[in-house]
Amino acid sequence: MPEPEDWTTRVLDARSLRGLAHPLRMALLNALRRGGPATASQLAAKLGESSGATSYHLRQLASHGFVEDAPEHGKGRERWWRAVHRGVQFDDSLLKDPDPAVRGAADLFLHEVAGTHTREVATWLGTTGDWPLPWQRASDMSDMTLRLTPEQAEDLIAKLHDLVAGYRERAPDENTPDAETVRVHTHVFPTHTD
Repeated sequence: MPEPEDWTTRVLDARSLRGLAHPLRMALLNALRRGGPATASQLAAKLGESSGATSYHLRQLASHGFVEDAPEHGKGRERWWRAVHRGVQFDDSLLKDPDPAVRGAADLFLHEVAGTHTREVATWLGTTGDWPLPWQRASDMSDMTLRLTPEQAEDLIAKLHDLVAGYRERAPDENTPDAETVRVHTHVFPTHTD
């Protein structure tokens, strides 16, 4: 699905984080970002949930500004939804917020992101053989260990994000043969060595 030119990344604050930090809400938002506009019933079928639950959580996401109506897709009483932002940016200060509910939401959010990454990698490993050989060769599951200062780690993260953004800007259109949506995960974190 091509991304609208005006899609931005939303920086999470305490209020919006509390509105997003729920496993089903995060799954709904991811499904809308990756699959495009959909109804609560379509999302319920895709995620194995009830349409009542997806409807409720879509309304909660809308009240926090993460999704909005997509009326151009609707027919009659069908209510279609679309994501408002390309992604979210997490502010580490939320982990130190004085409100324990905010800290709990921050922890839940980060663990859900990590769980999503784990599920995506597991799905890839389970379906690798279903992909053509060029795509099997074009995948990567590398890990590297560096010795860096916090400033160097921040510089590395910024450069990785800039590199990915450069590929987003030159993404082929939907009619390009062999082009597929790819997921890129980056994790940079310190670890103690013995």
